[in-house]
Amino acid sequence: MISRPNPPLLQREEAGFAADEDSPRLFAALDVYRDITSRSAAMNMAVDEALLQSATVPTVRFYRWDHPALSFGYFGKFADVSTYQSKRDIVRRWTGGGIVFHGDDLTYSIVIPASSAVFCESSISIYERTHAAIRAALIRNGEKAELSPGVDDCGSTVNSAGAMCFTNPVRSDVIRNGQKIAGAAQRRNRAGLLQQGSIQNVDLPASFENELAEQLSAGFVARQIEPRLLEQAQKIAENKYGNPVWLRKR
Repeated sequence: MISRPNPPLLQREEAGFAADEDSPRLFAALDVYRDITSRSAAMNMAVDEALLQSATVPTVRFYRWDHPALSFGYFGKFADVSTYQSKRDIVRRWTGGGIVFHGDDLTYSIVIPASSAVFCESSISIYERTHAAIRAALIRNGEKAELSPGVDDCGSTVNSAGAMCFTNPVRSDVIRNGQKIAGAAQRRNRAGLLQQGSIQNVDLPASFENELAEQLSAGFVARQIEPRLLEQAQKIAENKYGNPVWLRKR
């Protein structure tokens, strides 16, 4: 992983970022977690699920990887990734989509609890609006980013399950010069919606997480991951994402 100095995540009032006022924000309020602790791939997935189980307002969690890792979608086949097991920390996601390599990327998860009005929006609308926010943050940093007009959804529960998710852009992915630089996968349950995304193949400044939070919500608040949530995540990791039965279920 490339080491980048990260400033503390600022409250909106302190950040001083003038977001695109013509674009309506996806969230009226947003809790933002910048998770700089090194975690296993299984634990990263478990923290996301623990947030889904406990969040009462929409949240975004930013995390990076200091070791090579690989995540693949819920419906993917272990046989498609087994050859990487000696080189990467491999985990099966709860969300759908294809194969994503992690290491130098910025990974994020967005949790929308079922009590939030945004939860009633369609999955593709949330996908598009999230990527529009990423695009806006990239443009503010001088990148010529745009949304892909493709028709297939790599974040679906069935399409591209065994495909390399960053090989080809699909509908509403963020692209630059025709190359995919941001994609995501989603899944819903009674608790809410989880979207897990990756931004890669682009050099992000230290301020990017603040700028993206500003694009997602004009009222974002920086939070710290509480010990009780980590304890919950540890149990999820042991029983699910770190369990060989889960990894090899297909």
